[in-house]
Amino acid sequence: MTMRYSRNRIYVRPEEQNLIKNYRVLLGGAGIGSIIAECALRFGFETITIVDGDVVEESNLNRQNYRVEDIGKPKAEALAERLLSINPGADITVINKFIDHDNVEEIVRDHDIAINALDFKSDIPFVFDDWCKKYSIPVLHPYNIGWGGMVILVEPTGIQLKEFAKEPRNFEVQLIEHIVNYFKFWNVPKPWIENIITQYKNEDAVLPPPQLSIASWIVGGLCTNIIFFIATGQPVKRYPKFYLSSIIDDRN
Repeated sequence: MTMRYSRNRIYVRPEEQNLIKNYRVLLGGAGIGSIIAECALRFGFETITIVDGDVVEESNLNRQNYRVEDIGKPKAEALAERLLSINPGADITVINKFIDHDNVEEIVRDHDIAINALDFKSDIPFVFDDWCKKYSIPVLHPYNIGWGGMVILVEPTGIQLKEFAKEPRNFEVQLIEHIVNYFKFWNVPKPWIENIITQYKNEDAVLPPPQLSIASWIVGGLCTNIIFFIATGQPVKRYPKFYLSSIIDDRN
């Protein structure tokens, strides 16, 4: 194990560290994905493809992996620059464009795992998953719930996330409400999530959902952990199960 990863010892065996170096990670969307990418890179995943056609805005700085000097730059390029400043030897591929029906297959193939951090403004997140399924690529869906982070793993041979709701409009809100109802059913309610959803739906203007840096970093750790377990053949929960982490329910 190289000096760079020497503090990974005991947690990660040398052969596992060597394996994940060339494990091909596809990052679809460099918003919350920007945090996931850095966490994965620092862990030892050195082969990452970043796909995003958006540019950095000031409103991104509260939770995404960008700096003031990055404002106005393409997200994919700014993120790649940061990752390479951490590990100049990493294999970082930049695709500075939005994923669409015409380019999704070419982008998806030849990867081992994918992060679907795309906005649900159209059916593209579902199309992304469809192509991943065709190429037998597991997909992680990360969600920022402010005080908590949630990740759903969709496996090629398992239930697909679009089976929950085929309409992309308000998909994320519906999914979080579904999770809330799941916890209610098991008599472990999440009133903090319910309160956030209610306030968001009652806002006068049509605004993006509120998000915090806390959840972004939680999700970064969860995704990196899941990717490592998948890469090394260890068991993980898959949809309809999910990972949700927050201290808000356990502060005493």
